[in-house]
Amino acid sequence: MTDRMSAEGSPESPRRPYLVGLIGEGITASLTPPMHEAEAGALGIDYEYRILDLIALGRPATDVGDLLAEAQAAGFAAMNITHPCKQLVVDLVDDLDADAAHLQAVNLVVFDDGRLVGYNTDWMGYRDGLVDGLPGASFDRVVQIGCGGAGAATAYALLSHGTARLDLSDVDAGRAEDLVARMRPHFPAQTITAVGPDVLAEAIERASGVVHATPLGMLHHPGVAFDLDLLRPDAWVSDVVYRPLETELIRRARERGHAALDGGRMAVGQACASLRIITGTVPDRERMARHFRALISAEESSAGGSLR
Repeated sequence: MTDRMSAEGSPESPRRPYLVGLIGEGITASLTPPMHEAEAGALGIDYEYRILDLIALGRPATDVGDLLAEAQAAGFAAMNITHPCKQLVVDLVDDLDADAAHLQAVNLVVFDDGRLVGYNTDWMGYRDGLVDGLPGASFDRVVQIGCGGAGAATAYALLSHGTARLDLSDVDAGRAEDLVARMRPHFPAQTITAVGPDVLAEAIERASGVVHATPLGMLHHPGVAFDLDLLRPDAWVSDVVYRPLETELIRRARERGHAALDGGRMAVGQACASLRIITGTVPDRERMARHFRALISAEESSAGGSLR
């Protein structure tokens, strides 16, 4: 164990009551630090948030356990965790929140009296976005396209929110089937099925809502994952992509008159939930959302801005 990891994002004796960090790959442009720090400041909380980028540190994902130990020894209060370490951390914590255990993914580790406690706030953020962003929407039958890490969180949130039937689709059929198998034991009263590409169009035509949980639509991955002509007139659409905030899917859905939930809701929601767990203080979600939109807007207007 070392006293410092590197000049950038290195743990050292904290100068503030709350010293928090983020571990992951390619995260130097993450908006999580400014979101946390701005809201903590508005709440009157002394708070510092540091980036621990595995690439910048020259360390593999398998070092995440050592990094957590170093951060704990250095006085950090908590660490957010992102790709590719969310699953690795599950076996490293002393206590695992029930929802994180069901998802088998951790994106927040809190250092609590010498113990590491793991949480998953991704699903919380998406669920809260559904509540706030789609008031009165029907969750009778939802189709979700994409069953990776983000898709697991959104599926869990949809089912927790009361989705009666959830049809899961992925280019990797085995991944969709695996997610179905993981969700069914926790939601036995709800219908959860895997749908292949041959029946996806029919499923979308019957759906009250469609969730897109793949990277398609990001700045360097343009496109739309399904034909919007298939949507019922009253169907809603949700995207997990938030760079850009208005993806082609969200723009076209809104132009057609559909209720649409952009990926910023989930991004803000998970940060809000993490901040609440870390500090025990309830953040102002709308204030965080305004700040998040301002950060995205600044990126989009900057010639050198990274929208990864």
